[in-house]
Amino acid sequence: MKYFLQLSYNGAAYHGWQNQPNAITVQEVIEKALSVLLKEKTPIVGAGRTDAGVHATQMFAHFNTEVVFLETELVYKLNALLPKDIAIQNVFKVIEDAHARFHAESREYLYRISLKKDVFNFDTSYYVRPKLDVGKMQEASQILLQYTDFQCFSKTNTDVKTYNCDIIHADWKLVNQELQFTIKADRFLRNMVRAIVGTLVRIGLGKIEVEAMHDIIKSKNRSKAGYSVPAHALYLMEVAYPESIKYDE
Repeated sequence: MKYFLQLSYNGAAYHGWQNQPNAITVQEVIEKALSVLLKEKTPIVGAGRTDAGVHATQMFAHFNTEVVFLETELVYKLNALLPKDIAIQNVFKVIEDAHARFHAESREYLYRISLKKDVFNFDTSYYVRPKLDVGKMQEASQILLQYTDFQCFSKTNTDVKTYNCDIIHADWKLVNQELQFTIKADRFLRNMVRAIVGTLVRIGLGKIEVEAMHDIIKSKNRSKAGYSVPAHALYLMEVAYPESIKYDE
């Protein structure tokens, strides 16, 4: 049978999601725990790859096994075995060709910017001391919806076949003393959200004009876009799937 895991993690201690030599990752820790409980090597495939330090409030991964188990019991035992910064919310059966990455219809990220120095959130949000023009940042974020090719926001050394992404929404909100940026798309390129936020922060600081966003996107040149903001304030919030992937018993 094929199963989906629904999980969340604090990425501070990990070198991202995907397995890497000589570096601890979220995928590696979960695979080891699953293999112990199922008593067989159990590789998992995630919905995407988050970079080192990035968090997820909702992530999915699939795995195959012939071992029979109770889903609720596996959730309980996995959580007992996993470290405090990784939590399993659910395990459920899916159809045989379901794929955690390729069947995802959309993904949503949140980026948190703190507007005041706070000793309790410096490791979960990005503190920007100068005053930001949120109106300009919001206006510039709407320009993103007019385009599909986002090569200018992608890491240069990447093996993707296309830089096209369908951005569904991009929005800034002021929540207490924090600016929160949410962006939803069918897919994201490596480092894309952090590069977008860095560009929008430059606009908010008045270093570039709102209309410059058009030229940056059309350039397809990473060096034209803004800096990559720190990973510790980025969260994968939601991954959406069609109901048809669930196994109907």
